[in-house]
Amino acid sequence: MINNFFYDVYTVFWRDWVVFKKMFFKFLFSRMITPFLYIFAFGIGLGRNVSVDGGSYLSFLIPGMIALNSMNISFNTIAAPLNMARIYHHTLETYLISPISSAAFVFGKVLSGTVRGLISSAIIVLIAELLGVHLYLGSWFFPVLILNCFIFSSLAVVAAMTINSHEEMSSFSTYVLVPMSFLCGTFFKADGFPPVIKGILGVLPLTPASSALRAAANKMPLEWYWPVIMLVYFAAFFGYAYYLLEKKREE
Repeated sequence: MINNFFYDVYTVFWRDWVVFKKMFFKFLFSRMITPFLYIFAFGIGLGRNVSVDGGSYLSFLIPGMIALNSMNISFNTIAAPLNMARIYHHTLETYLISPISSAAFVFGKVLSGTVRGLISSAIIVLIAELLGVHLYLGSWFFPVLILNCFIFSSLAVVAAMTINSHEEMSSFSTYVLVPMSFLCGTFFKADGFPPVIKGILGVLPLTPASSALRAAANKMPLEWYWPVIMLVYFAAFFGYAYYLLEKKREE
């Protein structure tokens, strides 16, 4: 049974990987423009003479950009295509009538989004090296990055299974992803916010990801609750995505 599960996961993942390979360079250039602009505008232009916690602003910004970009890539490369497959192309039914389990389908999609998020993150790390910012990639860095990709790939499946139009999907990104992009410690520390706002921002999924990646990249200790919060989000999103797939099979 375990072998069948992993084979089903591989089947879902491999289908997405074949499609991804055909559009790799299009993906590379279209998805990396925004982080390029952020790094050069904020990191080099605005932050050239700014220091944060005794280090350069680029050292502060790059881990936050990795968290932000892995969130956007993991979510957007899964949510929109799966939503289109459910509503417009009706190709999701192919999986629903197949012997592939709902858990295997969701995990295959999560892996697909995670791989794309990791590829985009690797490019940002390369940019950082070219700019003279040397990130420490040992210890907790990759586990936190992978978990961040898991979270937002799972959320992408939830969004794709609940949102009923392409326009609503854009609104979801505007109201959910965009606020986190700017308020969850990616560009600046949230210490200046009122305590209530700071507390709310502290439990949003991108905040512990940004904080943990920044700490890991700069060889600083991680707070124990950062990965705990992330694990809770992943379990909740994955579980709800599984429930939605099971519900769809029963319709």
